[in-house]
Parts: sequence; C-alpha cells; structure tokens
Amino acid sequence: MLAARIHEDGGPEVVVVEEVPDPVAGQGEVLVRLRAASLNHLDLWVRKGLPSVPKPRILGADGAGVVEALGDGATGLATGDRVVLNPGLVHGDRVTVVGEHFDGTHAELIAIAAEQVFPLDDGISFETAAAFPLVFETAYRMLVTREAVLEGGWALIWGIGGGVATAAFEICQAFGVRTIVTSGSPAKLAKAREWGADVVLDHHEDDVVQAVKEATGKGVDVVVETVGEATWARSLAAVRPFGRVVVCGATTGPNPPAQLHRVWWKQLTVLGSTMGTREDFLGAYALVRDGRVSVHVDSVYPLREAAAAHARLESGEQLGKVVLEIPG
Repeated sequence: MLAARIHEDGGPEVVVVEEVPDPVAGQGEVLVRLRAASLNHLDLWVRKGLPSVPKPRILGADGAGVVEALGDGATGLATGDRVVLNPGLVHGDRVTVVGEHFDGTHAELIAIAAEQVFPLDDGISFETAAAFPLVFETAYRMLVTREAVLEGGWALIWGIGGGVATAAFEICQAFGVRTIVTSGSPAKLAKAREWGADVVLDHHEDDVVQAVKEATGKGVDVVVETVGEATWARSLAAVRPFGRVVVCGATTGPNPPAQLHRVWWKQLTVLGSTMGTREDFLGAYALVRDGRVSVHVDSVYPLREAAAAHARLESGEQLGKVVLEIPG
C-alpha cells in the first residue's frame, strides 16, 4: 500500500510517501481501506520529534473509509461498510492516540481495533468524517464533559481557524453559548463573523481583555485555552470571577508565568482536558450527524502531497482542517 511515513524527525520535507507492506487485521481488528484522512497539530509535533516516536512511523489520527476485511472476533460490521475511526484509545486514566502511539491513517489501509470503528452515514462525506473526530472529540470533552457550558453564557476562544478552536466554536454555537473569537488574520475574523461569532478580535492589535469586559460586563464564563504562553495572562484577566479556564494544549509553550494571584483573587477554576473517551466521541459524532455543528475543511491534498499538506498546516494560514484524499 501507499503511505506517508517519517524516517527521521524534522520539517515537512521528512514526510516520505512510499510503498509499504499491507497491514493485516488481527484478533478483534478491522482492516479499513481509507478514503480520507486529516492532519492535526499532533502530526506536526510527532514529525518534529515532540515526542520522538519509533520509526518509520505512519502519521495521522483521523480517518474514514470502507471496511476491507474483518479479523477473528470482530463483529458489528461487514465488508464494504462506510466507516469513521475514533482516534482515541482509553487505557484506564490514560488516552493513547492513533498515529502517535502506533501507525496511523495517512495510508491506504489501517488495521485497527473494532471498537474504534463506527458506521458512517451515507450523507456524510469521507472528507467531513475524516476532519471531525480528534478536534471535535477534544472540544466536546473540554466544553460538555469537563466544563458543562450553559446556554446564554460567554466563551472566549483563541485562534479561530485552528482545529480545536473551530470545533469549540461550533460546539458553543450548538449549545447556545455566546462566543468571542480571536485571530491575527482579518480574513479569518470576517469568516468567523459570517459563521455567527458574537465578537471577533484581532489578538495582535486589539485590547482583548478590555473588549471582553465591554462585551460581557464582567468577563467570560469560560476560556478555551489551547495556546499557552502567548495568551495565558490575558485568559486569566478576561475570565469573570468564579469563571473557568479549560486547557487542552499550549502551542506557544507550556510554562507561562502562573499569575496565581488572579486564580485565588477571582476564585477561578482551571480544568485540564485531554482528547476524549468513547462517550465523548459519540457525543461529538451525534452533533455532526444531526447537523447541529458544521465541520470546516480548509483544503484537500492528494495523499502523495502529504508533505505539502504539512506545510499548509504549519503555516497557520488554514481555516479549518487540512485533509488528505486517498484513492479508493
């Protein structure tokens, strides 16, 4: 089969599309012929060696396709079924992810545990199905399972256009939460306003904290924090007393000044959230199936152009998910 693999850590140029042996469905596994897969920032971190993984490694957490074969003991599916993959595998209190802890979806075939494979509705394209799982599952856990957002509340979402930020925006919309979104791109802010954002702010030019207070009166109820060092102080300043900051990542660095005085003085709650459970995946999938959220695809690249897809995501210019199209 054809697969996009890395043999060393580095930039997009280390992504090599090559022929590799076909996987075989083992006990309790399903062999899926993938038709689409998406990129996540996780793929960039793993490619760079953060963390460094055993190699060669096929990257990719998200994917959708058609059942090619069933291993012994795999039930509930049949050859030819359209399916979508849940990329998160729960082991007690730890979650492992397809493509980080074993070979992933940037390939023509993947053998994966049957419990990670779900029927895909005919009305959902392979590209859409490949674009939603990791980011929507992550955002669903942040905002519904961990945070329990309330209709009529306010959320601040940094960096609209990124996968988790865009999924968080859509989930807030679905639950009637008013949204303040930021970007350094006027084009992204204009698009977010078209999508229904209540307030859009340039996080380079605008006084985000002051604008948040003017819009809400006393601050947002929840901050979706995925950025870290570049935004942390402003997140703590923009959230209302007794508000919550939900953290799932730190793309600009994990060690900002703690600003502990804001935590105790405002009596804030800081919640950590990582990926999601099967229940989180199913909750996110239900929102997609029911049409309560939109899944935004920025661009689609052929599998053979996986390195270019990496470069697109790494540029930060995308608005939504970067997807790989895989020949059937």
